[in-house]
Amino acid sequence: MEETPARAAGGGRQAVSAARQFGWWPALVLALLAGCAVGPDYKRPPVSAPPLFRGDTSGRTNSFGDMPWWEMFKDDTLQALIRTALTNNYDVRIAAARVEQARALVEVSRSGYFPQLTYQGAYGLGKNVQEGTAFPNAGKNHWYEALGNASWEIDLWGRIRRLSEAARAQYLATEEARTNVMISLISMVASDYFQLLALDQELRIARDTTNSFEQSLKLFTQRLQGGVASKLETSAAEAEEAAAAATIPELERQIVAQENELRVLLGMNPGPVLRRKKLLEELLPPDVPPGLPSTLLERRPDIRQAEEAVRSANAQVGVAAANFYPQISLTGLFGRVSAESSAFTAGGASAWSGAANVVGPIFEAGLLKGELKQARAAWREATLQYQSAVLNAFSEVSDALVAREQLQQERVAQTRAVAAYEEAVRVAGERYHAGHANYYELLQEQQLLFPAEDALTQVELNQLLAIVQLYRALGGGWQQMK
Repeated sequence: MEETPARAAGGGRQAVSAARQFGWWPALVLALLAGCAVGPDYKRPPVSAPPLFRGDTSGRTNSFGDMPWWEMFKDDTLQALIRTALTNNYDVRIAAARVEQARALVEVSRSGYFPQLTYQGAYGLGKNVQEGTAFPNAGKNHWYEALGNASWEIDLWGRIRRLSEAARAQYLATEEARTNVMISLISMVASDYFQLLALDQELRIARDTTNSFEQSLKLFTQRLQGGVASKLETSAAEAEEAAAAATIPELERQIVAQENELRVLLGMNPGPVLRRKKLLEELLPPDVPPGLPSTLLERRPDIRQAEEAVRSANAQVGVAAANFYPQISLTGLFGRVSAESSAFTAGGASAWSGAANVVGPIFEAGLLKGELKQARAAWREATLQYQSAVLNAFSEVSDALVAREQLQQERVAQTRAVAAYEEAVRVAGERYHAGHANYYELLQEQQLLFPAEDALTQVELNQLLAIVQLYRALGGGWQQMK
């Protein structure tokens, strides 16, 4: 059977039962003393968590996501960029403003617990008017008024408590949303920084390759001038040198675009990004396990945000249920009213009143029932969104774990390939100089080395990006952001 909130809970049922036996006044006293709140009390929606993440071979419970962000990668430049972004980034500042709005709404909802005090004053002049009301034959007169008013809704059924509970849950949801924005920002800054370093590395490879082909071209030109080489050798070497040189401007353009993108994340105008020239492989952190799936429910801010949305929707069911019950409030008035200025300070001008007001529905043409149905449907939607967020989180962690493992194996193999090509180029060069090989053999090995080095750079970049994705998927560093 589908799980739905109860129609009323706890003290609400007790009050109705007491009303049937002893009348409404004892029931009201019982409800007030018990502090009942109709509607369902919150319970976390059930989820099915696997014992281990798919792709986790460590079996250890400590988590990579427990590391604070400044320890994720040992790079002072990256850490400085992240600190700047967390201070200046507009998305983070917008999220902080939303948190302030939600906090203010909590204060608004809490005000319903307390009496509301207001004041009013008036002075009037009229004809055939008595204290502001039309009155025949009253003649021309003045009237004075200074009053204080008090009203207080007695929260017998927990309507105000449920409203406050919903507002607080919405506030906590905005807090989690802000944390999620910060974790996403850290991930984006790290990813853009690594992509920038990868472009730097590709640019160095392109320049080294261009220089290598230039040396071959000089060698072939000298041999052509000495009559021991053909024009075909020099033309082929020149073509390879030009093709390698042509990649340099495009890489320089991509570096500028990447710097500008990173500067936007920092909340700064486009410009260069100062950085240390560092190899990607130097940034790879040690292998740290992901921990247990059950801890993900407490760590990831998007899951916590989704749960607070369920809590808020659950409280709104209580608000809708409380609307079926009468609202009881106390009102009071004290002040002075007078038609004569001389009598305004006299005892006869004193005015006061006190009343208990009861307002309740009799016939609403399905309005309240419709509101309750809508609140229950919203609760079911929020519950399903929470369960979907949990399932998606498990999938993201598993994907990142598998990617990290497979990319590690790919990097090892690609490193071997680059080393083999470098050795082949060295041997081919020696054979060519010794006259044991033709120019095609040397050029062929040089042609194979260039893309192999680029491929290794891309694998190293992907490995770093997979680790960033794993850190984000685990809700990394959230403790340090509270």
